[in-house]
Amino acid sequence: MTDTETTQVDRFVDVPNFRIHYVEAGTGHPVVLLHGSGPGATGLTNFAPNIGALAKKFRVIAVDMPGWGESDTQTEETGRDHPKVLIDFLDKLGIEKAALVGNSMGGVTSISTAILHPERVSHLITMGAPAPLQGIFSPGGGITEGLKVLLHAYREPTPENMKRLVQVMCFDQTVATDELAAARSAAALARPDHLESWNSQFNGPPKPSPYWHLAGREATITAPSLMIHGRDDRVVHYENSLHLVARIPNSRMVLLNRCGHWAQIEHAAEFNRLVSAFIEQ
Repeated sequence: MTDTETTQVDRFVDVPNFRIHYVEAGTGHPVVLLHGSGPGATGLTNFAPNIGALAKKFRVIAVDMPGWGESDTQTEETGRDHPKVLIDFLDKLGIEKAALVGNSMGGVTSISTAILHPERVSHLITMGAPAPLQGIFSPGGGITEGLKVLLHAYREPTPENMKRLVQVMCFDQTVATDELAAARSAAALARPDHLESWNSQFNGPPKPSPYWHLAGREATITAPSLMIHGRDDRVVHYENSLHLVARIPNSRMVLLNRCGHWAQIEHAAEFNRLVSAFIEQ
């Protein structure tokens, strides 16, 4: 593999209702990286330590989903159906089947797609993903510490609140740098339409997530599945991955000690080895 083949290239593609930004590198079997939520999140920032390493063996595509990064935002008119957007995106790129690697919200998209469109998913890999079961964000139900910080940062995306956000995401506080917090804050403030789109979800009566309606269908997932979770995740408790691995037939779980919500960042080398070996097998 030459350096040219692993060069990261920024691209845009139009799908119904949205212009989508993504970063691509490498050749081989398609591996689509799906970022989590949070103000200032992008495919590139959520997977910065992983894209180049995985691109040595695969065609790696890190997507900004609608409402994040350089992609178009979401409105009530366009809807918020990320699994549909993902299928439209794969169709546009001519990808019949891909390995999906999803962190948190990206894990929700990956799991949903593996249930609703099993023929398009070769492998399912999640990190810190909630299971499709209401009240399972924490063992006692309700909103976790990390989600409270995330929601507050969406309302007030200041560098101080972003610092609290990156701190709660990580076990290793050396990862939660002032530079990272400032970069996330700047990225969030650069797209007020994304912030407004997110916050508008909570106007009026609560809207049930379509994801919860998939509860009980985890056993229909046919793709080989790998759940990676941090034991110290304060955003989505690792019991979510225990729930998933107990129900998805061809699945396994890796629980990482001294690891928060960003396993792909805090334990990047191990994460890259795990994902590469799992897809190659």
